[in-house]
Amino acid sequence: MARSTSTLPSLLGLFSALLLLLPAVSATAFTTTIGANEKLCFYADVDKPKEKIGFYFAVQAGGAFDINYAVTNPAGKVLLGGEGERQGDYVLTANIVGEYSFCFENDMSTLTEKLIDFDIMVESEPRKEAPAKPGQISEHSSALEESIFRLNGMLMNIKRTQKHFHTRERRGFSLVQSTQNKLFWYAVLESMGIIGMAVFQVYVLQTFFTKTGRKYNV
Repeated sequence: MARSTSTLPSLLGLFSALLLLLPAVSATAFTTTIGANEKLCFYADVDKPKEKIGFYFAVQAGGAFDINYAVTNPAGKVLLGGEGERQGDYVLTANIVGEYSFCFENDMSTLTEKLIDFDIMVESEPRKEAPAKPGQISEHSSALEESIFRLNGMLMNIKRTQKHFHTRERRGFSLVQSTQNKLFWYAVLESMGIIGMAVFQVYVLQTFFTKTGRKYNV
């Protein structure tokens, strides 16, 4: 029992040291609506050069599920951009410290608004070496480190898969809702047409039977 008690703090210390190897991530996830001919920009601060910036977006509803976007660094240079894109998932290196802008523009639509889901992640590079202390268990550090990074990668893949299915679900729901609206208004117009034709036929018949003919005197 004494041996297990003395080993537990060492394992906890090793696990804490390995956690320092994982990247520090600050993430922002939003779902926002962009009106017709509207432009929205969001910003993320980078404190150190060579940090990784993850940028994901997907148009969930509206029109043809397309949007214009641009990613600009603090010097005003456009790092990423596209027109009429439905979704994107990018990772870029921030070489300049400062404020990065992520802008969406819906100028291709005159009436339709767009619903967009997006993530902005600023990720620091992991430290290559953990602060080792005498007495810590080191023979299993590389295996634990590899397992932690492998689990981190698996979790990221699961997260992206969930985003993919979420986007498909929202787009499918938007298409169904749009089709229902079209069918509803088509049924309304069809009903109004039938009522109008019935009223017109009654009017014609009434006019035909009540029309006075010419009178002749003999």
